[in-house]
Amino acid sequence: MKIAFYAPLKPPDHPTPSGDRYMAALLMRALEYAGHSVVLASRFRSREGRGDAVAQVHLRRVGAAIAEVLTRRWETDTAVRPDLWFTYHVYHKAPDRLGPSVSRALGIPYVIAEGSHAAKQALGRWAEGYRAALAALQQADALISLNRNDQVGLKQVVRDAARLHYLAPFLDCRRIQNFDRRRLRQKLALSEGLPTDVPWLLVVAMMRQGDKTASYQILAKSLRRLPDVPWRLVVIGDGQARDTVLSALLGLGRDRARFLGRRDPNCIAEWLQAADLFVWPAVNEAYGMALLEAQAAGLPVVAGASGGVPDLVADGQTGLLTSVGDVDAFAEAVRAMLADPLMRRSMSARSAARVRNGHCLTHAAEGLQRILMPLLVARTP
Repeated sequence: MKIAFYAPLKPPDHPTPSGDRYMAALLMRALEYAGHSVVLASRFRSREGRGDAVAQVHLRRVGAAIAEVLTRRWETDTAVRPDLWFTYHVYHKAPDRLGPSVSRALGIPYVIAEGSHAAKQALGRWAEGYRAALAALQQADALISLNRNDQVGLKQVVRDAARLHYLAPFLDCRRIQNFDRRRLRQKLALSEGLPTDVPWLLVVAMMRQGDKTASYQILAKSLRRLPDVPWRLVVIGDGQARDTVLSALLGLGRDRARFLGRRDPNCIAEWLQAADLFVWPAVNEAYGMALLEAQAAGLPVVAGASGGVPDLVADGQTGLLTSVGDVDAFAEAVRAMLADPLMRRSMSARSAARVRNGHCLTHAAEGLQRILMPLLVARTP
């Protein structure tokens, strides 16, 4: 089957995908793994982040023009005409301006993955985008959530609960690299001036205002409560809030933290396998792909139990979860993990097995097939 894929927030064909681009690219890969022919329908970005009503109207008009072009092309060229439209990540700031009209005109199923609904935006600065997102959500033949909490809002606007589906976040496990940890740790210790006999705490996260800086600040406050425990913190990430993050973490002491900035995926993979513990307070985290990647590398985690994080991290089995924002609880969880190397090793094995057994591309492909095939069969002449 041919599937038209679209991501209104960010296109997935970026050379080094991260965040939304990363998951969009993974979804395309999972659909292809399931045997579908997937084409990126458009690189048009409908996101409007300032709450500018005029800009939202302009994007609506541009989207309508692009949708008309796509419809005409596929109506006349049945060889490339898609059998289904699949949109990733729809909400009031990034509504789908293409998929609803194209799928209606072609008479094909319309599917949204990771759509969310916030009723409070109905009369706010994004009222135009809210209305477009709401219409798309109500039209969708299937709504796929990667965070179970999103379904609470979706149930307010979708009468038929059978259209709501959950898909566990996933990785392409074929790309997981296995290193000689001892040699890798020695190499990284030499390059960054780290002691090999002291536990390494790792965090991989963007540095932007809002939930990310709040998480970094909680992390800094928590680690300041552990002056008597040996550890070193390695931070991979960058962004416009870099100064705010560095200011918070430099208070830990210059010998305690290493800031590596932005790193490519291969470098991140090395640190995930060389470190001893992944730490992230996860304020308002949707699910946390970095937490999943850490566990895939056999790295246990300490994280805040927000959003979909408890679906990824098995508390007491692959890591420890604390109440979001509880600085003392987070500090004590880190202390407990650092004090018990045997617990970390047992969690390491369970972490890697948990990802292999439920969060790989094969599982996502199977889950998508279960959702999409009834729609495709129902529309087959």
